Amino acid sequence: QKHAESNRYSIVQEFCGHGIGKKFHEEPQVLHYGKPGEGATLEAGMILTIEPMVNIGKRHMKVLKDGWTAVTKDRSLSAQWEHTILVTPTGYEILTLRQEET
Repeated sequence: QKHAESNRYSIVQEFCGHGIGKKFHEEPQVLHYGKPGEGATLEAGMILTIEPMVNIGKRHMKVLKDGWTAVTKDRSLSAQWEHTILVTPTGYEILTLRQEET
């Protein structure tokens, strides 16, 4: 959030990352905005997604009639991507890096 906003982008607040376990979408919810030190406490062994939607314009979005496609209300460009993260005893491991990113 800090990096995006310092570069005059916004972060959609209607979506969040999430835990992954026996079910695909599990707790905790992983917000892509907020204040440092707030939110869920991460513990070693947790697997979660980080999947922010970053907009050139304002943060507000809407879902189209197909029930899936999300667009910005102000019609500005937006990008969304996802990584799956394993919380380790010493930090984290990004499980979804491509070979050239490792």
